[in-house]
Amino acid sequence: MKSLLRSASGAPAVLAMLMHFNALRLLRSGETRPAIARDDFFTSLRAVRLLALLGGLLLCLGTAQAQVRDFDRIVESGTLRVALYQNFPPYSYEQDGQPRGVDYELARALADGLGLKLELMWAPPGEKLDDDLRDYIWRGRVTAQGQLADLMLRVPYDRDYAQMRNELGELVNERVVMFGPYQRERWQLAFDRRRLPEVPSIVALRQHPVGVEVESVPSFYLSSVQGGMLSQETRHYPTPKLAFAAMQGGEVDAVMALRGEVDWLVHEAGDPQLALAENAYPDMGRQIWEIGMAVHETNRQLAYALEEQLENLILDGSLERLYARYGLRYEKPEQYQ
Repeated sequence: MKSLLRSASGAPAVLAMLMHFNALRLLRSGETRPAIARDDFFTSLRAVRLLALLGGLLLCLGTAQAQVRDFDRIVESGTLRVALYQNFPPYSYEQDGQPRGVDYELARALADGLGLKLELMWAPPGEKLDDDLRDYIWRGRVTAQGQLADLMLRVPYDRDYAQMRNELGELVNERVVMFGPYQRERWQLAFDRRRLPEVPSIVALRQHPVGVEVESVPSFYLSSVQGGMLSQETRHYPTPKLAFAAMQGGEVDAVMALRGEVDWLVHEAGDPQLALAENAYPDMGRQIWEIGMAVHETNRQLAYALEEQLENLILDGSLERLYARYGLRYEKPEQYQ
C-alpha cells in the first residue's frame, strides 16, 4: 500500500482499492440501514468512481505532457533543449536581457557541435537536486505543462549519488543518466588584505567576520568547525554576491562560497586588495567534486554524442579559455588529467 501511495503510477489502483473497501463496508450494513443510507452508498460510489476517472485522466495528461525526445527527434527538430539554473552567476544568468555564463556558453558549444540550435529552459532550483532532475529530465513541471529538457547541466558527477536509494530500496534517480564531467569544483575563501593580511588557516579567521550564503555548506561548516570557534564571526546573506558586497562595504573581512562564484566576483571587482586564500578546510569532508550533465535514462545515444563533443572542447583547451573569459580558474575532471 505504501508503494502505491508513493507512486503517481499507482493512483488509479489506490482509488480502485478505496472504492472496493467502501462498497464492501456499505453493502455489509445495507440490510439494517435506512433508504437514505443506501442512497448515500450509491452517491458515494459514484463520487469515488468519478475520482478514479479524474485520477486516471490526470495521470494520462501528465504522461502525455512529459514526453522524452529521443536523439532522432532532437536532430529532426533542429534544436537541443537544455535546462540551466536560473540566476546562478557565473554559470548561468541573464545580463541586459541576454543569457550569459560558462554553462550557457558550454551548452551553446555542445549544440553547435551537433549542428543544432540551442533552446534554453531556465530552471529555478528546487529544494533538492532530486526535485530538479524530476522536474526537468523525467517527469516535467506542472507549471511548465510538463515540458522536459533534453539535457541538464551542473549536475554532480558522483557514483554514490547516482546509486542513492530511498527508504523502499528503490533508486532515487533511476530515470536519469549522469555523465560527462566537465569541471572540478571546490570551496574558496576570499579576503580583504586591508583588514585581514593573510589566511594561512581557518584559525586566522578568529575575530574576523566572514560572509556566507544562508543555509549553505560554508554556513554549516564555519558555524561548527572546531567546536564552533567561528560561529560568532559567521554572517549570513541571501546570496554569495550580497556577502561579497558586504565585504566590499567593510561589514565582513572575508567571504566563503563556491570557487567559481568567488573567482568571478573577485574578477568583476577589479580590486587588487581582494585576495584568494589557499587554506585547507579540516573536518569538512568532501572538498572537491566533479560537475557533469544529465539526460533521461532512455536517451543514452544523446549522451554518447554529447560526450564526444565535450571531450573535444576539453582536450583542445576551448573550455579552459571559456572559463578564463569569466575570470575563473578551470580544473579538468580527473579522467582528463
